[in-house]
Amino acid sequence: MAFKKQYLKSKPICKVTFKITKEEAKSAESAKLIGDFNDWDTTVAPMKKLKDGSFSAVLELAKDKDYQFRYLLNDQEWENDWHADDYVASPMSFDKNSVVKL
Repeated sequence: MAFKKQYLKSKPICKVTFKITKEEAKSAESAKLIGDFNDWDTTVAPMKKLKDGSFSAVLELAKDKDYQFRYLLNDQEWENDWHADDYVASPMSFDKNSVVKL
């Protein structure tokens, strides 16, 4: 799992490409990117499934903020991004949320 950050010069925005490999997604049929940026809405559209079985999504997020997120696999199992910038305790469970710092 990893994400790529691309800061825009013309706006206070960062394009973040989130990616989870087939192995990290445990060969899931679907993966959703859920977090602060979409109010933890589990009904969001799934990430794009690539030919190699990995998943990808691109978001434009405001700079100078931290965003907590997790991946929801097959609408059942939560998974962290183990290459995230940080991790914080989830207020909803004993798990930790991944953090991307912009």
